[in-house]
Amino acid sequence: MDQAVIDAPFGQLRLIADRDILTGIEFLLEREPAKKPATPVLKETERQLRAYFKDAHHRFDLPMRLDGTPFQLKVWHALCDIPPGEPLTYGNLAKKLGTAPRAVGGACGANPIPVIVPCHRVVSAGGLGGFMGTRYLGPLNIKSWLLAHERSE
Repeated sequence: MDQAVIDAPFGQLRLIADRDILTGIEFLLEREPAKKPATPVLKETERQLRAYFKDAHHRFDLPMRLDGTPFQLKVWHALCDIPPGEPLTYGNLAKKLGTAPRAVGGACGANPIPVIVPCHRVVSAGGLGGFMGTRYLGPLNIKSWLLAHERSE
């Protein structure tokens, strides 16, 4: 596995690849030493993330592998159809997929490639909902930043 640690407007991201395929992005809640991308796929991932941070409507085009259950894959593919700046509630997405809001939330929490697979675009009916499998302030600040960035475009 190849890894890089890059800066983002809200903190840091760890990029993870298996050969020439992106397999993960992790939000780092504690500062780590930066590690420049050394492989073509990680360099391209960093380039495209930087483009997104400048323009929320940037369309990602990266070789990715999403490892999950058939249900998780269904949810993750549906997330990619949500336009920037137009978040859906867990309930609305669940209705579209013929499932329950908690099941959608569980799949969002298991998303291995956040930002690119935009789980942050799913919110609760009464607010942000969760993020990164939690309702703690650090992760919710990241979700808030991503949503505000997409609304400002």
